[in-house]
Amino acid sequence: MPVERQEKPKRPTAVGLFAGIGGIEIGLEEAGFSTSLLCEIDPAAKLVLEHQFPDVPLHEDVTTLKELPPADLVAAGFPCQDLSQVGRTAGIGGSQSSLVEHVFRLLDEAKRPPRWLLLENVPFMLSLEAGKAMSYLTGELSARGWKWAYRVVDTRAFGLPHRRLRVILLASREADPRPVLFEKSETPVEQEFEPGAWCGFYWTEGLRGLGWAVEAVPTLKGGSALGIPSAPGVWNSATDEIGTPDLRDAERLQGLPADWTLPAVEDPNRRNNPRWRLVGNAVSTPVARWVGERLRCDVEGWDEEPAPLSGSWPKAAWGDETGTFSVEGVTTWPRSEPYTSLSEFLEYELRPLSHRAAAGFYDRTGKGSLRTFVPGFLPAVKAHVEAMAEPQAA
Repeated sequence: MPVERQEKPKRPTAVGLFAGIGGIEIGLEEAGFSTSLLCEIDPAAKLVLEHQFPDVPLHEDVTTLKELPPADLVAAGFPCQDLSQVGRTAGIGGSQSSLVEHVFRLLDEAKRPPRWLLLENVPFMLSLEAGKAMSYLTGELSARGWKWAYRVVDTRAFGLPHRRLRVILLASREADPRPVLFEKSETPVEQEFEPGAWCGFYWTEGLRGLGWAVEAVPTLKGGSALGIPSAPGVWNSATDEIGTPDLRDAERLQGLPADWTLPAVEDPNRRNNPRWRLVGNAVSTPVARWVGERLRCDVEGWDEEPAPLSGSWPKAAWGDETGTFSVEGVTTWPRSEPYTSLSEFLEYELRPLSHRAAAGFYDRTGKGSLRTFVPGFLPAVKAHVEAMAEPQAA
């Protein structure tokens, strides 16, 4: 008697536009999706995608992509350079961020539109130009009959010591995205400084803002306003060591395996290494995995009383053709996974912060108005500057 074989359940499919190094896609695959198409124009990022997704078709330019293949979800972490606080701040009409219009073009021309659309970008777009970018995105979706919802999410909620806030926008013409994104909120946990803690900071600042995080790094960036890759500084308050994390640890801070971006360069010692930029522009994989897991489980309906949005864009909202509504009580932590402190997370040695970088930072702190440094930090920076200057004097 022949053995009766049960068919394996079909995995939902995803298309990745502006795929970068595949942060969204690898997270979705961990949640049970399969990737059917990738689109990315950056040469270094393409090398990573070709190596890490060898069996997935890769299209170079979203502007020349004719149509979307049938898929359950289309993801687009569209360029943030024009929307970022450290970027050009040209707004949604900038040459890079305006490329998101091709996402809507492809949706309009799709023979079988996807069930879900996932967009990702920086939270600064909620306030830049009075939220013009978010108004554009949600207006385009509502005009097409898509119900949408968004939430600002912090990577630390998934146990990684990386304070990275990103807007996650989910939309559908068939389903309700609200229970997917808003189902749960945990209280954000801010680590209190204690002697011996490891702290992350932006050494490129010092006059006004300071990206400061206790037992975490501030947001990894693709580069400074000048386009120069700039890893965050790390201060070990137990030893007063001041350095920058190894690139492999930066990849791990995004939820990726160490050396994920190694295929981006043939010569790892080349001066203009694009890997920091690729890692800084990536999407944290646990965030994408969370969205994918929520999409694949049975979620209950949403019955909250609509609260019409008035004023600026909040950290969470939803809307459709009937209007736009804010959501109260939703935090940036949809989960609270076991947290790994920075001092326990980093596997590779810190690279000493250069004399020039440390001296510039210390000089700016003396000229600026910041007076909120924890005890011992500035003396440690001063000592580091002096120590790094000694070999040069010799």
